[in-house]
Amino acid sequence: MTRSQGEAAETVEPLTHETAAQTLKQVCQRTGLDSTGAELVRIGENAVFRLREPVIVRIARTSRYADAAAKEVRVARWLESAGYPATRALDVEQPIVVDGRVATVWESVSEHEEYGDIGQVATLIRDLHRLDPPETLELPELDPFVRADTRLAKVRGVSDDDLAFLHEGLADARRKWNELEFVLPRGPVHGDASIGNVIRASDGHAVLIDLDGFATGPREWDLIQTAMYYDRFGWHTREEYETFVGIYGYDLLEWPGYHDLAAIREVLMTIWLSQKAGDDARSAAEVHNRVDDMRTGASRRDWAPY
Repeated sequence: MTRSQGEAAETVEPLTHETAAQTLKQVCQRTGLDSTGAELVRIGENAVFRLREPVIVRIARTSRYADAAAKEVRVARWLESAGYPATRALDVEQPIVVDGRVATVWESVSEHEEYGDIGQVATLIRDLHRLDPPETLELPELDPFVRADTRLAKVRGVSDDDLAFLHEGLADARRKWNELEFVLPRGPVHGDASIGNVIRASDGHAVLIDLDGFATGPREWDLIQTAMYYDRFGWHTREEYETFVGIYGYDLLEWPGYHDLAAIREVLMTIWLSQKAGDDARSAAEVHNRVDDMRTGASRRDWAPY
């Protein structure tokens, strides 16, 4: 990333529907696409738009994500060459940096966002973990905490007590991570593998999306969310989880490090959500609820998915 991109990232406005739509227009002008009638699918780590033509545009919060976006495109090219069912990057020069943000453009696999089933999730993760990336890809080492400090530094709409708890929780998560003894072979990981990043295409087959977290690391990281969604949150049924384990071939709940890894993921999920608290009262309330549950050891069954 250039110095000018870094300076722009310091002054860029918060990522909202309105600011993202302004960036979208410029991205489309540069790539020959049409932003008229674009649909905002969601705002999370990125603002995701679906155009009237079969194209998805992802806009990151600042240009500081440029390196990750470039890696995401390289990963997509590799997976396409390997015949792996993942989102395909359009054949244009990208990523695109405008307005102090970075954007990427992708083929849309369906007119409506429909998640795959748990069997498709398990199959995609299993098959991904069997792939050997080319030496030229140079995947980074997995760092679960890569943006956590930056997010906490910019949090708005969270009480001082809750923010202090998140800082303490992050420090404890780092300690736990360094003490974990992983047992599965290391290799390429998606970094945010769950049913929320598996989309069913119009013809029924499933594809893996959101490739910006790709790294090399312990495969347990790609299994933890599905295990937590069943065991802690109740978002998957027992039958669904058993299907996942049967297809993937390993039950993370049997691993001694499961509870510590789940605790790490809970803290990071909540820190990620906290960046939306200043602009969304529902997200702010959810952050407080999660912090209260983690502080008191209460059930997580009332956590809302985001």
